[in-house]
Amino acid sequence: MNNPSNKSLDLADLLGTNWPSHVGAVAAILNRDQSGTKQNDGVNSLNISPGVTVNQESMHDTNLVGEDAYEIPGTSLTVGSLVEVADSELSDELYGVIRWIGLPSQSSNNLLIGIELEDDVVNLKHLSTSNGSYNGIRLFECNEGRALFVPPSKCSIDRRFIDIDSSPSGNKITNDSQSITFGIMDCPYVLGSVPPLKVCNSEELNNICGKFKGIQGHHNSCYLDATLFSMFTFTSVFDSILYRCSGPQDIAHYSSVQKVLRDEIVNPLRKNLYVRADRVMQLRKLLDQLSSVSGLTSEEKDPEEFLNSLLAQIMRVEPFLKLSSGQDSYFYQLFVEKDERLTFPTVQQLFEQSFHSSSIKLKEVPSCLIIQMPRFGKNYKMYPRILPSQVLDVTDIIEDSPRQCSVCGKLAEHECGQCYGSLQSGSGLECTAFCQKCLETVHLHSKRTTHVTKKIFAPRDYKIMADHIVIPRLYMELFAVVCIETSHYVSFVKAGSGPDAPWCFFDSMADRKDYEVVSRVIPAN
Repeated sequence: MNNPSNKSLDLADLLGTNWPSHVGAVAAILNRDQSGTKQNDGVNSLNISPGVTVNQESMHDTNLVGEDAYEIPGTSLTVGSLVEVADSELSDELYGVIRWIGLPSQSSNNLLIGIELEDDVVNLKHLSTSNGSYNGIRLFECNEGRALFVPPSKCSIDRRFIDIDSSPSGNKITNDSQSITFGIMDCPYVLGSVPPLKVCNSEELNNICGKFKGIQGHHNSCYLDATLFSMFTFTSVFDSILYRCSGPQDIAHYSSVQKVLRDEIVNPLRKNLYVRADRVMQLRKLLDQLSSVSGLTSEEKDPEEFLNSLLAQIMRVEPFLKLSSGQDSYFYQLFVEKDERLTFPTVQQLFEQSFHSSSIKLKEVPSCLIIQMPRFGKNYKMYPRILPSQVLDVTDIIEDSPRQCSVCGKLAEHECGQCYGSLQSGSGLECTAFCQKCLETVHLHSKRTTHVTKKIFAPRDYKIMADHIVIPRLYMELFAVVCIETSHYVSFVKAGSGPDAPWCFFDSMADRKDYEVVSRVIPAN
């Protein structure tokens, strides 16, 4: 990376200076005082609200780390909680998201809550706003005029987001209800960035398998559990969702959803390989309240409904698929007619058949390809089994991608869709590409004289080199299969990359122990 200013880049400027100590030794470096002075270790007590004091010894029990905390001691409010600000001199309530909790200075004993407001506000009189700075020190990032710092006594859970059982939907469930509903397995928040699990062989996979692994299921959550486990456990393909900063186009509670997804689900899954169901329920509540998909906290749903809520409506992720028709999409639904010649078709065969019948292509190779298999309800199945293709050849469905002639192997210049499946020398869409000479020869046959062909575009420089290089084919590697039987979703997930990587099977509701739902991950042989 070039540094135009020729000045040394400060790591703290790039990564921020508000890191809890449990992320490792890097916290001490990033959180250092810019003047070079050491942090004050002599704080004896911490004032939370009038008449409430927490002693220094209890700070570790309340997750207070140095000058910052993740939750307000004695409450269910944490960083990322949706709150409202109450003040006797305010005519209307202010709503926002907790972005920071802690001591504003080393000499202060008064706990402050940093809130990013939902809307721009004016004329707050005695309350001042900022861009996340307090007394000249940047404590979190937000737009100018959106940050407000108040004592804990002035903020409470946002009443607009009330749980279906009439209890506040904060980011934490009390220990009593947790032990009754979700068991006693610990599931701490994990801040920062945690990479996906790296598994090199079957022995390493066996070491991380067993009961109470993966994501604990609860109240028809299997559709979401299986999808999240597939998306984040062993791959970083979707990690941009976890770290993209909010922008003006995002919803007000974008960062709240992102923090719950990252700090309460994905990071604990990758670090401890276990996520308790109450953590997932926080995400389900937010999605249910903030998207048009209802019933996400209790009803049976499909993965595509969850993905539509999370990716399209809440996180506003750029669609993975750009179609030649001008449309964009997050997943591709296979629409095919039954081929009586196929008993157990592969995903590759159905994939090519669907693209051929719809006469569309992809404009570019996608970073991720989510394919929905044909479904026709419980009573009818087009095929008894569909065989997953562990490597998917996408060469022939990419618009203007260089292709080989199906006859001679040279650079193809023409495509004939009507030749699909008619030549024994090729299979599927591969047999529709021809060079000029082979196109003329093949279409001398009386049955093909009326075929309508289309020219394939290839870059001029590529044409010059075509006779001296092997025309490559484009492949995508299968990394997960989410499947359903009798209204229950499970997933098979590849625990690594490459043809020899082992696979595992995940079921969020594999068993029940007394009142506790038991999730399980096992090797898939």
